[in-house]
Amino acid sequence: SCTTTLGLVKKIIKAFSFFYTLACFYFIILYKILFFLCIFLTHGLAPKAKTKRQLLLEWVVEQTEKLVNGNMGEIFKNFAPFIATVIALSAFSSLISLFGLYPPTSDINIIAGWALAVAGLITYYRFKCGPIGYIKSFCDPIGMLPLNVINEVATPVSMTFRHYGNIISGVVVSVLVGAGLQGLSHIVLGSLPGILGEVPFLQIGIPAVLSVYFDIFSGCLQAYIFAMLTMMYVSGAFNIDEFELRKKKKALKKANGGN
Repeated sequence: SCTTTLGLVKKIIKAFSFFYTLACFYFIILYKILFFLCIFLTHGLAPKAKTKRQLLLEWVVEQTEKLVNGNMGEIFKNFAPFIATVIALSAFSSLISLFGLYPPTSDINIIAGWALAVAGLITYYRFKCGPIGYIKSFCDPIGMLPLNVINEVATPVSMTFRHYGNIISGVVVSVLVGAGLQGLSHIVLGSLPGILGEVPFLQIGIPAVLSVYFDIFSGCLQAYIFAMLTMMYVSGAFNIDEFELRKKKKALKKANGGN
């Protein structure tokens, strides 16, 4: 019946409400804003750049491709859009705190989702060398199988806590400093007459200086570090020599009619 179906839907929503936080809500909004921003930047492009919008877009593309080619090699040249997405999502997720919003990067679930996506890419590029090559990668060097298995699991975990820890520490420090300055202002300037004694004068200016570091510099730095780690882990998981050898064997087998 309709009542039973509605009750089931409510139970499902309630079961998943634990995972849906304020940070997730802001992240979805940010994702949509970036999506429409990309549509705006890529709309009506000309063969030769004539607008500042297109010049800016071309500069971003060139710098991202240079970053990817320099760290991953030419074989990963199509990886640039993914890296640009990682940097943009991470950086803007931290920067929205400048508008008084809760930064999505302060939610470990969101960072863990990014790290799991990277772990999936690592596994994918290991498998490109074939199942045997994938298994062999855990036995190189010989006798390191247990440590290599642990390292495979530890990679997304370390990426998650490295990014999350640096961002949340900035949030905690900013809140503690703000609360401390409010208390100090009440102690030092609380004797001022009237409403002046209630105004936290010491909170003016100093939190803004901290915000420049924790929200802008540190947020953008962590986005860059996360992208660099992504490129390092993914390119390191791909054995180019093994892949080329496997491709030659397949071509030779096909040329011989599958025999």
